[in-house]
Amino acid sequence: MSTTEPDRPDSPETGPSDPVSQGPQGSGRPALLEIGRVAKPHGLSGEVVVDLVTQLSSRLDPGSVLSTSESSELVVAGSRPFGRRWIVVFEGVDDREAAEQIRGWRLLAEPVEDPEALWVDELVGAIAEDQTGRRLGTVAAVVANPASDLLELDGGGLIPLVFVVEHGAGKVVVDIPEGLIE
Repeated sequence: MSTTEPDRPDSPETGPSDPVSQGPQGSGRPALLEIGRVAKPHGLSGEVVVDLVTQLSSRLDPGSVLSTSESSELVVAGSRPFGRRWIVVFEGVDDREAAEQIRGWRLLAEPVEDPEALWVDELVGAIAEDQTGRRLGTVAAVVANPASDLLELDGGGLIPLVFVVEHGAGKVVVDIPEGLIE
């Protein structure tokens, strides 16, 4: 199990620093999530390098409309992988000068609804409990780890996501081995 759509102000492990507004009524999710950032221009024809912070590369499919931290919208004309980053062409960004003007812009999109997925912005701040109802702490962050992402608790404890058995409404229930958290 892994987290989906990690969004960040400074790192891929945390939720957005300033949600634009609340999402669908009662969802508890922000209306827009940060899905990436324009890192720099690439070449002379308006292409840009984007640091994507979501596992959903479909966010960069041609025709996708992304909101920005600058209160505007960008329409994806094309994209391709570039190592761990993406080369993206946005409609209306036709030369290096235009690409330079959008450097550093955060790219925002609506949350994707999937009740089975674990979302970083929902996990951070949730109360972690074991299956007996014993409170283990509050999730402070989700830390990327090759074997399994980890829930970092406010007291410093780390719980692999593979131990999450239930989640929702500000609570995460985990089935952890004895002695993992003392």
